[in-house]
Amino acid sequence: MKFFNVKTVTETLEVIAGEFRPNRPPIEVSLIDALDMVLAEDIISCEQVPHFARSTVDGYAVRARDTYGASDSLPAFLDVTGKIEMGKEASLLIREGQAQSIPTGGMIPDGADSVVMIEHVEEVGDMLNVYRQVAPGENIIRAGDDVEKGELVIAAGQRLRPQDLGVLSAIGKTRVLVYPRPIVAILSTGDEIVPADKKELAPGEIRDINSITVAAAARQCGAEVIDGGIVPDDYSSFAQKAKELFERSDLLLLSGGSSVGTRDYTEQVMQSLGDPGVLVHGVSIKPGKPTILAKAGNKPVVGLPGHPASALIIFHLFVAPLIKRLQGQELAQYDQRILARISRNIASAVGRSDYIRVKLEEREGGLWAVPVFGKSGLISTLVKSDGMVEISANKEGILEGEIVHVHLFQ
Repeated sequence: MKFFNVKTVTETLEVIAGEFRPNRPPIEVSLIDALDMVLAEDIISCEQVPHFARSTVDGYAVRARDTYGASDSLPAFLDVTGKIEMGKEASLLIREGQAQSIPTGGMIPDGADSVVMIEHVEEVGDMLNVYRQVAPGENIIRAGDDVEKGELVIAAGQRLRPQDLGVLSAIGKTRVLVYPRPIVAILSTGDEIVPADKKELAPGEIRDINSITVAAAARQCGAEVIDGGIVPDDYSSFAQKAKELFERSDLLLLSGGSSVGTRDYTEQVMQSLGDPGVLVHGVSIKPGKPTILAKAGNKPVVGLPGHPASALIIFHLFVAPLIKRLQGQELAQYDQRILARISRNIASAVGRSDYIRVKLEEREGGLWAVPVFGKSGLISTLVKSDGMVEISANKEGILEGEIVHVHLFQ
């Protein structure tokens, strides 16, 4: 393979950020269906949450000043004038020297500014002995403490998590505008590749790993997946199947066929799908240099390396951000990295970015990243890994004990 437009990792991510965005309009869905989808609108609250002040404990609603100085040896004495019930309005005013029984979540009556916990009082008839003072606002959630009216609750571009759905339900927002889940089509190529369910392998045959692992990774990113199967190293059948899948998807992934060889048709097929064509023809990275990124119309097409470990590393670096972009997210929103110390010296060649698979271990002194070495055709190295560490193109390596960023695998 000749590399005509090799980019660095940073340059490739800049191409992704600049060239791709959602290619289908937003849709409206119910909250129950919106989990892990990306919001396409800013959500502004039309009301306060909660819309009334309420207690966070079981106890008695009081005026804080009436409890000042209270202790086990010298309690404050208050008159119990009522009981507040859950789900009902607290209609009785609290006056000086008075208290009302209140459950957790009960409405704070007018005049009260705090709640004394039930553990710190003793009720004797209509008299309440208070053995601990409270401060104004103690054990109370005020109206609007959670969400204020007119507040930006969630901004467009946020992937909706369970807690996000919870706050939306709290403000009565039961339907939201989101970007459709991107449809990712995966096509494996190679005369030697056979379906994973084939029981007996002939000499030279290899079960298809990438279509399973890449499909699973795409689903983790919130995409729907079309399994395009396997095509042989034949331009006509490869191009025909790729075109069919391209028309049915938002993102087409071609697995294999991007290594050196006379039957490498990946670039030709990608160019045939439409203009502007290939944007990145190789990335200065190890593993995964033979990666190709193209754009046909407004859709991305990616040629992944055939080796399983390379394919998944390239997926995490470039395909995951592409899927995020197709859902209206900024690239910074997908990055999951933590700090650790590298457990040994690792050499690297200047001029390319090396990605080292690592396993995280908790040791004395903190978190350590232990390299998991192995060739790019070995899927087991990823099974043993928690993430990967980048050695940037301008470094000759990293030293034992050096703090590194670990890109976590999901």
